[in-house]
Amino acid sequence: MFKIHQIPALETNYALILECTTTSEVALIDAPDAAPIVDACKKLGLVPTKIFITHHHWDHTDGIAPLRKHFDLTVYGPAAEAKQIDELDELVKPNDILEFGAGHLRVISTPGHTFGHIAYFLDEQPTLFAGDALFSLGCGRMFDGPADQMWAGLKRLRVLPDETDLYCGHEYTASNAAFAKTIDPNNQVLIERMQEIDRQLNAGQPTLPTKMSIEKQANPFLRADEATLAKSLNLDGNDPVETFAALRKAKDQF
Repeated sequence: MFKIHQIPALETNYALILECTTTSEVALIDAPDAAPIVDACKKLGLVPTKIFITHHHWDHTDGIAPLRKHFDLTVYGPAAEAKQIDELDELVKPNDILEFGAGHLRVISTPGHTFGHIAYFLDEQPTLFAGDALFSLGCGRMFDGPADQMWAGLKRLRVLPDETDLYCGHEYTASNAAFAKTIDPNNQVLIERMQEIDRQLNAGQPTLPTKMSIEKQANPFLRADEATLAKSLNLDGNDPVETFAALRKAKDQF
């Protein structure tokens, strides 16, 4: 059994504390800022021994060095970005299976936001730690592209079980929803999700995690191969990569 503690950090980030209640092992998913993580661990009585990094951007890695002053940590991260992340101890590659507590984290290649971005999937309790590759109702900016690689990575996430809990690196859901509504205004699943988002935010609650079943139906970036979305962008729908690239460009300008 696993517990996930979601900790707000910086302006929009989430730090994630992954606790195995069977073995008492504790890990972190990314390290945006040390202070809120240390405070949360103290309050929860948890001592992390591992960090699993998704990509090299500073708002996911700047907390590593200061966290080492508090905890004895082994840091795992994408081998492709080892030159960009000084603090890595263990280099991981897509399709690696990493032991954690009583379970395993499967490494999934999700390039595009950064060239070596990876996500982690907890097999025993279907949970996706997507970093900045996939957001609720959105996806990361395509800094390193190209579009075909990012689309391929999102399709790898799309085949995960419907019951999968999705955790992301940022609280961007409301703005993503507003954009998705312009693309797919009659999507009933999206409309219901937007109502839920309003309730959550008005109650001071995070909009994450969410379920992959909802994302598969309401997130336009997971549906670039649907003709209706292509039509909304004045495309013929014959090339999902073209549709995905157009979606991402439209969101960048939204």
